[in-house]
Amino acid sequence: MNNAEDKMANTQKSFVDVFKQLSQAELKLRLYSTTNKDVERALQRPAGDLDSLLALLSPAAELYLEQMAQQSVALTRQRFGASIGMYIPLYLSNLCANECDYCGFTMSNKIKRKTLSENEVQDEIRPIKAMGYDSILLVSGEHETKVGVPYFKQMLPLIRNEFSHVAMEVQPLEEQDYKELVAEGLDAVMLYQETYNPVTYSEHHTRGKKSDFAYRLESPDRVARAGVDKIGLGVLLGLDDWRLDALLMGHHLAYLEKTYWRSRYSISLPRLRPCTGGVGPKVELTDKGLVQMICAFRLFNQQLEISLSTRETPKLRDNLFALGVTNVSAGSSTQPGGYVEPNTELDQFEISDERSPQLVAKAMLERGLNPVWKDWETGW
Repeated sequence: MNNAEDKMANTQKSFVDVFKQLSQAELKLRLYSTTNKDVERALQRPAGDLDSLLALLSPAAELYLEQMAQQSVALTRQRFGASIGMYIPLYLSNLCANECDYCGFTMSNKIKRKTLSENEVQDEIRPIKAMGYDSILLVSGEHETKVGVPYFKQMLPLIRNEFSHVAMEVQPLEEQDYKELVAEGLDAVMLYQETYNPVTYSEHHTRGKKSDFAYRLESPDRVARAGVDKIGLGVLLGLDDWRLDALLMGHHLAYLEKTYWRSRYSISLPRLRPCTGGVGPKVELTDKGLVQMICAFRLFNQQLEISLSTRETPKLRDNLFALGVTNVSAGSSTQPGGYVEPNTELDQFEISDERSPQLVAKAMLERGLNPVWKDWETGW
């Protein structure tokens, strides 16, 4: 990149510029003063309308949850049919250079640290393939010196040879780094803001590069400019007011889709879960609230992919599958080396749904849904 291109990249607008223009106090006031008429109006024309998303995330919308659920199911079936994509995380490392008080990997936690070698990655792949998976999410703690781009470039070709779809959930990288990883076979990047409240964010991220709120907020722009096919957004529900965080994520999503329309988008809605040395939720999200969020986002964006992890209980997950969810993990381990040698001391967070992938797939089939193990091929 020459000096002119460097200057252009540095002055290029991002969601940070949009975010600065948003008044969180005003949005929160509107959320909690929404009326029944506002919700009814939103239900008439919810698609792509941020005002409608606000109304559907408001407390007033709880009275309309049944109607929202019916519309959500219909829209999901219309766009995605009865298919639900199956994926599994592969934890490469729990090394981390950040201090995040809600995460089991936080640097001050006195846990055994581990980074998988090439042989250990191959050992993990075998039981994952035996479960039937062809879509994998690579996860690591954020430690760019020991688990950075060179490590990812070393592991990606090995993993890509075994899986048709490879996503990553690691530390934010530079645009050129993402381009190099795309060249190695990367399909998707999941990058979660955790919370859109800068004050709350700083309270929970006290050391390390992750403490830079603006850098993380701008990261999906870099991912999109690098040509990554799919970009995943998310917030850790419970760190702050989940209604406001969800609404701000909606603003982020709308900006990205308008600006980088060639990429596909997904969201994940993880609730704060117990972990070693972790904190409890500041604002608890009930099961009913989670249903409301899924339905609100489906009505807002029919094409949006929505992921559901093993953080939720089996009963709740079974009931959520049909509502608007498009991607599900099962049989997951949240520790490096966990598929070969389980050791809960290394876990990032506690898992609630410990069923095998086959039992989860059976539950889907019993509800008229179709678990899909492979729906992507680069040649297609």
